[in-house]
This record gives sequence, C-alpha cells and structure tokens, in this order.
Amino acid sequence: MDNVSVITIFYLSGLTESKNNRYILFSLSLLCYCVIVLANITLVVTIILDKNLHEPMYILLCAFCMNGLYGTTGFFPKFLWDLLSPVHVISYSGCLVQGLVIHSFACSDLSILAVMAYDRYVAICRPLQYHSIMSKQRLMKLVCFSWLTPFCLIGINIGLTSRLKLCSPYIARLFCVNWIIVTLACFPAETMVNNIVAYIFIIFYVFHGVFIVWSYIYLIKKCVNSIENRAKFMQTCVPHLFSLITFVFTLLFDVMNIRYGSKTLPQPFKNFVAIEFLVIPPLMNPLIYGFKLTKIRNRLREIVTLKTS
Repeated sequence: MDNVSVITIFYLSGLTESKNNRYILFSLSLLCYCVIVLANITLVVTIILDKNLHEPMYILLCAFCMNGLYGTTGFFPKFLWDLLSPVHVISYSGCLVQGLVIHSFACSDLSILAVMAYDRYVAICRPLQYHSIMSKQRLMKLVCFSWLTPFCLIGINIGLTSRLKLCSPYIARLFCVNWIIVTLACFPAETMVNNIVAYIFIIFYVFHGVFIVWSYIYLIKKCVNSIENRAKFMQTCVPHLFSLITFVFTLLFDVMNIRYGSKTLPQPFKNFVAIEFLVIPPLMNPLIYGFKLTKIRNRLREIVTLKTS
C-alpha cells in the first residue's frame, strides 16, 4: 500500500471529438447553457419579485429552478473549458467537488419533486386544510430537507471515497462521477463500506420515487369524478409529472447504459446519454412551467408587454 502513488489529478478521456467539431460543440453547449441560465433565472426572479406568487407551489418551483442552476454550474463551465483545451484534466479535490455537486443536484431534484407531489396531494385532497398544513415554517423545513439532506448524504459518500488509494487517474467520462472514482481503487475490499452506504442511499431515494408514484396514482383516482379537481390536476400536476418523467427517463437511460450498454457504442452517443440529466430537465422545466402555469405565464406576459410598450 505504501508503494501506491498519490493521484493529484484526473484525466477525463470521454471527449474524443476532432478540433473542428469541438468548436461547433462549444458554440451549441454555450448557447444551451445561456438558455438554461436565462430561463431559470427569469422564473426565479419573477417568483421572488411578485408577491402574488409567494405560495407553496411557486416557492417549490423557485427552489427547483435554483437547483437546476446549481447542477448545471457544476458541469458546463468545466465542460466548455475542456472543449477549448488540448488536455482535459481536473484536480483530485476538484473532481470530488464536481461529483458532490452533480450527485447532490440529482438527489435534490428527486426530493423537490417528492415535496411537490405532497403539496399537490394536500391542495387537491385536503383543500380546506391546505394553508395550515403547508405553512411557511413547514414549507421552509421541506425546502431545507430537499437541499441539505442530499448534500450531507452525498458528502458522506464523497468523504468515504476520499480515503481510498487509487491506481489509475483516467476517468472515461466528460465529468467526475463518484462511483467511477471508487472503481479506480487499488484494493476492492476497501470499497465495501462505500458500496453499502451507496446502496442505502439508493434505497432511500427509491422510496422518494415510490412516494411520488403513489401520490399521483391517488390524485388521478381522486380527480377522475370531479371536473374541478380534473382541471386543477391538469393545470398544476401535469407539469410536475412531465418533469418527473423527463428526469427519471434521462437518469435511468444513463444508468442502464452504464450497467448494460455495449462497449462498442460510439463515444459521442455515450457522452450524450451521460449528460442528458444535466441538460434536458434544467432546460425544459422552466419552459414547461412558464407556459403551463397561468399565473406565471400572465406575469411574464405583463413584463414583456411593459418592456415593448
């Protein structure tokens, strides 16, 4: 063990595009990142400045968009730099931080979607008690739970990873992922604790998913026989469902590719699959909510009208 060299940098070997293609990819990636930042900040600022939008559903949406900005900031700046750089490296500590940001972003997204499902359940099934149940204090606790719990849990996992002795500095992806760093360990027996903790965390977030599915199944059953509830469901729940399906599909696509994907698949396809959950949900969510939720759509229309008049 004493003869194992200490790794201070990692080489990200996922980017295999030619120089000309990198410039095109850089332009598209920069445009995508700018749209993500602009769309999410617009929605966040709109909700913060308009007191009529200071309701639990919109505050949760604000937290959702802020989390999207947090996750994409952990990926895009480094990725854009790599597209213009001949050598794709990241420091050991930087790799751990990037892994922390990206993993906690994904877990926070699922937590916020779970809280949104609970909020919609209370709003539709217990409307008379909605404001007492979803009080400001409880809402702040739920938002803090959605942000801090994933950050702390992933932080524990990252801390366990940092104690491992690694035998290779090469990561065959565009960004750092904790489980790949674990696979680089010189002594697999040392990773047992990491694997156990990781499975506990996975089970914890699987329960989040089960709760969300159960909530929406119950809501659909509840809304079938009520025209008013059906209208409320279509207006406020459909965007949540679309966000959930988009997030789960993009994340599972990456996981399935990691576990069962063929090694002969072209690297650009693997890269696209790997970054889907960092691009599609943060890009689509503010656009979906901005167009679908009446109050936000009307407020944005008022702002645009005032600027053009």
